[in-house]
Amino acid sequence: MTDSDLSSPTKKQAVIYLRVSTEEQVDNYSLDTQADICRKEAEKRGLEILETFREEGRSAKTITERPTLIEMLNYCRQHKKGIDAVIVYRLDRISRQTADYLAIRKKLFELDITLISATEPTGDTPTEKFIETMLAGFAQMDNDVRGERSRNGMKARFMSGLHNGSVPLGYLRENGYAVKDPETFSSIKAAWELMGTGTKSLRDMSKILNDQGVRDTRKGYKEALIRPQTLSGVFRNKFYAGKVVSKKYGLEVQGQQTPMITEELFYRVQAILDGRNRNAAPVLARRRFDNDDFPLKRIAYCGRCGKPLTGAWSKGKRKRYAYYFCVERCGAKSNVPVQDIISSTKDLLSKSSLRPETISLINAYLRQTYYLRITSLQQKRDQADIELKKLYEVRQALIEKNLSGVYSDDIFKEQNKLIEEKVKAVQTAKSDTVIEKYNLEAISNFIRDKFTNLAKTFDEAPLKQKRVLMCSIFPKGLRWSYPGYSNTQYSPFYLCLLEVQSPQVGIGADERT
Repeated sequence: MTDSDLSSPTKKQAVIYLRVSTEEQVDNYSLDTQADICRKEAEKRGLEILETFREEGRSAKTITERPTLIEMLNYCRQHKKGIDAVIVYRLDRISRQTADYLAIRKKLFELDITLISATEPTGDTPTEKFIETMLAGFAQMDNDVRGERSRNGMKARFMSGLHNGSVPLGYLRENGYAVKDPETFSSIKAAWELMGTGTKSLRDMSKILNDQGVRDTRKGYKEALIRPQTLSGVFRNKFYAGKVVSKKYGLEVQGQQTPMITEELFYRVQAILDGRNRNAAPVLARRRFDNDDFPLKRIAYCGRCGKPLTGAWSKGKRKRYAYYFCVERCGAKSNVPVQDIISSTKDLLSKSSLRPETISLINAYLRQTYYLRITSLQQKRDQADIELKKLYEVRQALIEKNLSGVYSDDIFKEQNKLIEEKVKAVQTAKSDTVIEKYNLEAISNFIRDKFTNLAKTFDEAPLKQKRVLMCSIFPKGLRWSYPGYSNTQYSPFYLCLLEVQSPQVGIGADERT
């Protein structure tokens, strides 16, 4: 069928397909403008319009992302006997991809439907088909040029230190720049610092932030709770250290945003997440469902069978009584009143308390070690700073050679990864800053107050501190021998302290009664 056929006296029918992408919604190019021009073309050709398909705000790269186009093609297939033409404002409204356009053009031809452009020469003659193909090729070239300009603009923006896409928690995007979020910046910064101590897990940090009222408002979320998975991404993001990193380009540049943390803190947190932290506080007591009434539950254990003691209340005629007992109930008289075990424990702790002269010696050693460590740490930092400066210079030279074409992208990525590993190792080595946060005087007073009378310390301490104290001094627990403790083993460290104040104890002894 040719254009001359459509102009015959017999009334023929057509459909109109209109599309405008988001960036094309400007004056004189709106759907209404396209529709008016298409209707005038149909009237000139003597075509009756059956349906008008409007697709607005679609910039999809594939046909499957354009539901109205698919709907129009299905309509043509179902009503092929009654449709003679499809009218569009311009051929690129069908597709800017030449292959997709020709596939749709072929499908319509098989249905005996002519594709008409209201503003371009189209038809079914060989010359008209050739011109159509050229116009479709021009549309794809124009689309490709726009895409290349967009990609180059995105890379230029990245190279200037500006972040592409959404900004992470703690920042807002204003006029293309990442700026501090006044509501969350300080909270996220405090979370980084707390995470850097090595004492909190991602789950702990998510609970802390949620309790503070911090919410994830990215991607249109409304009052979304902070999840551990979200924080995993936060604490891996170098953006917070003032860098902008692109996986696509394989590059890292200095960002224009205000850094939230130092690189040193960033790499310290990476070491913690990777399980290489040397400064995290050790877990001295396993987490259990404890009871304030039975602080020695599962710390004291049965001297007969070796099973731990647990606790429970027993109801008497006039009142309730608290007892410790073996979980295996191995003896006829396995129930032990709580006060008996507490009394024996205090007696043991009294004998294990440190004398004032011993504590003075410990504090003197602590001060000497502290100042030696500070001096060593400063020397290590100075050396690390020199090494980091060299690594950053090597990285910058690598980037410049990659951009100038000396190194291929594959070589660049391989070498940049090696440099990043070295930077991470150096930053981790110099991040031993936990010692600086200690108040030496407060630590000395703490040792003096708590270890001169361990029985009093045990009596006044809350449950968690009681358990930490007992597990620190007696890591293998306390053996209850019905009555009293026997063969109680101290931790090697605490045994050394006792040997200092009791020279008569044989070197290497590991048991006391």
